[in-house]
Amino acid sequence: MDDHDKRGSARRGAALSLAAAVLFATCSDATGPGSGDPPDEPRPSLPAALQFSAETVTLVAEDANSLSYAGSAVLTNTGHIAVGPVVLSGRAATSGDVNVPRIVPKASPAEIPTLNVGDRATISIAVTVPAITLAGAYEAILQAVATETGAAVGLRFEVPERDAAVDGTQVTISPGHDRVRQGDVVRFGAQVRDSAGAVVEGAQVRWSVEPADGGMFDAEGRFVPYAAGEVTIIARTAVTKDSTVRMATDRRPVTVLARGISGSLRLAGMGRVGDRHTSDLWVHGDHAYTGTWGQVLEHPGNLLYAWTLDSGGLPTLSDSIMVDARTVNDVKIRADGRLGVLTHEGGDQTRQGKNGVTFFDLADPAHPRVVSRYSTGLEPGVHNAWLEGNHAYLVVDGVGSGLRILDVSDPASPRLAASFYGGSSFLHDVYVRDGLAFLSHWNAGLIILDVGNGMAGGSPANPVEVSRLADLGGETHNVWYWPETGYAFVGEEQFGHSKGPSGVMHVVDLSDIRRPREVATYEVPGSTSHNYWLDEDSGTLYVAWYEQGVRMLDVTGELMGRLERQGREAAFIRYGAEAEDCVWAPGATCAWAPQLHANGKLYASDMNLGLIVLEPGR
Repeated sequence: MDDHDKRGSARRGAALSLAAAVLFATCSDATGPGSGDPPDEPRPSLPAALQFSAETVTLVAEDANSLSYAGSAVLTNTGHIAVGPVVLSGRAATSGDVNVPRIVPKASPAEIPTLNVGDRATISIAVTVPAITLAGAYEAILQAVATETGAAVGLRFEVPERDAAVDGTQVTISPGHDRVRQGDVVRFGAQVRDSAGAVVEGAQVRWSVEPADGGMFDAEGRFVPYAAGEVTIIARTAVTKDSTVRMATDRRPVTVLARGISGSLRLAGMGRVGDRHTSDLWVHGDHAYTGTWGQVLEHPGNLLYAWTLDSGGLPTLSDSIMVDARTVNDVKIRADGRLGVLTHEGGDQTRQGKNGVTFFDLADPAHPRVVSRYSTGLEPGVHNAWLEGNHAYLVVDGVGSGLRILDVSDPASPRLAASFYGGSSFLHDVYVRDGLAFLSHWNAGLIILDVGNGMAGGSPANPVEVSRLADLGGETHNVWYWPETGYAFVGEEQFGHSKGPSGVMHVVDLSDIRRPREVATYEVPGSTSHNYWLDEDSGTLYVAWYEQGVRMLDVTGELMGRLERQGREAAFIRYGAEAEDCVWAPGATCAWAPQLHANGKLYASDMNLGLIVLEPGR
């Protein structure tokens, strides 16, 4: 389909998303064009792949009093080409919701120059914890990253209780922050003095809160409160002197005020589609365009619908385009409103033109006119697309396929400009902004390319990888980048059930875009997220959540921790019937994608109902 809990092996082995199931059912693993393609066009390379021998390794202490933990894992090149250099690096440990950046696993060797096909390398893993470290279970990640692939192994270790002397060492929480608003991030500080009263420079402080679900600290003393009411902030420290650890604790009561966010979503109208599932949408000016998905109802998903919006923003069907496909999964309109693209999926790959993309002219936006269809190298099907200037960015189905970039300066004669494959899994979605292409690369995670920004010398004809973040739990589905804040909102499409796993939204900090890091999540239990739209003026994120309808989320300020616990959800709406699995329940709410319009209306595509018109209020 279109566009801070660590999950274990049970979650990774859960059922594939509906999108993935469709891909595997309808697409081959072909990585190259057919025999009739021009021989000089770029081809994606054969897939590269790395794999660790286990999903999780338990690190063991050298002895009962040791602060060092060790283990090992075997890394294998399971792909079709040699890779290298392979860089191995650890991600900071976590304990519950808290990141502990000073506890970082180290690998030996730290780099493998070349790993040939089938080669195995034994990696030694070590972690050393400071004496201040609190007792409890810790988790960390070791990553192996090469140019076009990567792998990760989870690490676990247990820090036991240690005896400590008390000799007058003190830790004192600094004044301030006695009243904090729910969801606002504040920083606490503390001063540590030894038994003689002298300040201990560089002493480490470990923060926590009571009750434990009252909020979240990071290792640097930043705190985000979850629930309104009274909480207690706790600072602990340990000072080592003459090989003896001295512990000290201070407590501070804090009042958490309710965030006070309110809003509304009201159903204003609908453009009903009943004989086909509806897929993606795009709204431009006084017109909207929706695709159709799959062959599970009376007709296949072979139509693009054009809608005209009246003075009140309500839609009337004005025209349609029929294509030879089983799914028109995605539709995008260029910023100037003159050119559109729709994607073909699920067709017979042996028939020329059945899969691929169709470009259409919008000189008369109520009546789109086909100008060309392009299928060379796109035979497996195209899942998503993006139009930016004179280039179309296309997501080709199947492992090993990846991204194709077409030059559409002449829409009647598109030509291939470049290809990119990020390794490990299929590509699901592409989003382009500020000369950067954000790839939702399923189990390979989020990959960012320079396609004209200049930071890495890339262009549409020569995309250059800037960075990637693989540790997002898998099923990386879609992304929205907010340059003003440096945040990216990344969707995870993980289908579950009322008591099972659910796809979450990951908030990734891209303020240092070469070193992306996850800082927050948002989850609605029992269902999975789909596509997003951000009103950047108000800091309101609209998210489509299948059976859970459309959600309205306040994402202003610094973001950290579990957003669903912070009073940030302003409103949500189910405009149809309720169902546990909406895809197979006609009439049930099954929200696919939202888009806010300048007329104040929020448009959403719904698989079962068609084009939904909502009125948001704050």
